[in-house]
Amino acid sequence: MRQESTASEPKAEIDSSGQGVRATLSGSWTVEHASQVEKEISTLVGGAADEGRAIIDLSGIERLDTLGAWVLDRTRHDFGAKGLAADFVGARPEHHILLNEVAYRGFQPAPAPRDSKLVDVLVDIGKAVEGAGQDFAQGISLLGEIITAFIRVVLIPSRFRLPALTNQLEQIAFRGVPIIVLISFLVGCIVAQQGIFQLQRFGAQTFVVNLVGILILRELGVLLTSIMVAGRSGSAFTAEIGSMKMREEIDALRVMGLDPVEVLIVPRVLALVIGLPLLSFLSSIAALVGGGLVAWFYGDVPPDVFLARLKSSIGMNTFLVGLIKAPFMALVIGVIASIEGVAVLGSAESLGKHVTASVVKAIFMVIVLDGFFAVFFAAIKY
Repeated sequence: MRQESTASEPKAEIDSSGQGVRATLSGSWTVEHASQVEKEISTLVGGAADEGRAIIDLSGIERLDTLGAWVLDRTRHDFGAKGLAADFVGARPEHHILLNEVAYRGFQPAPAPRDSKLVDVLVDIGKAVEGAGQDFAQGISLLGEIITAFIRVVLIPSRFRLPALTNQLEQIAFRGVPIIVLISFLVGCIVAQQGIFQLQRFGAQTFVVNLVGILILRELGVLLTSIMVAGRSGSAFTAEIGSMKMREEIDALRVMGLDPVEVLIVPRVLALVIGLPLLSFLSSIAALVGGGLVAWFYGDVPPDVFLARLKSSIGMNTFLVGLIKAPFMALVIGVIASIEGVAVLGSAESLGKHVTASVVKAIFMVIVLDGFFAVFFAAIKY
């Protein structure tokens, strides 16, 4: 037996027998006595090292907070790791609730230290590859659900929600025009200025028209628009769907007999597929206007010469390449934004994390998809 020091201090009286050990706890097992709590628990664990069973009597505990409950739950896990059975007895109802809550949350053991940096790098690479595979599988699954819901809407037009589509088109296309046109105009100016600056060395500044026309219509117009839409509308989709998930509105839709994919995701993805090509067209026009103005004032290429060379240097295929890529990029942005929105858990931290992941993944996949299309169109000489 151990002598009692102060009534409020935690203590553990240990009684060993041939069949096990019984520990009677008393005092205040709270954060104010954290060091004493750890000392008493260390004594308890050491005293039960050679016993086969431990009974921990909590009837004498005056106060118990989260720290004390966590330490007791950790002790139970430590006994289990040594092959000892540990049971709590005599707990008050309020203490029992706290212990159950701590046990429900789970005890996370400290990760074992690793000695090899190479192993750590390989583990991180493996986790990244596994995560990418899971994201790909989720994307394919959600894409199948979207296609199924869209077919349902086509077969039963009364299920289609036109106001939702109109609202999303306004948010994505109409309200996105100013910022996308402005940025595209500035990028067109920059590309033309840098092209003229380099081509002047060879006396070929008029070829900046070919550079601006082909680069913008085939690549930059749709790429800039997709990146802007991913950052603007994709993040909004994730935040909206994630907020609904946090407030259990998606579960409420299922209880009402409605399909969340059909109600929430299909109108957004369809609005993206319609709006992104339109925005790409406006983006290309704005960038060409910016390039034409810079070519006029900086490179002494008059507008009539600019338009004549532009007409001779580009064809319908140059214009169509950008428009063909736009719906596919819109579909990728919509699917990624929806996946991240549905994956949001019940905290603001989770919402912020998934919104960030939505934007990063969407921009990355847009650039990768643009690279695939570039290789494909070069292979078919289009």
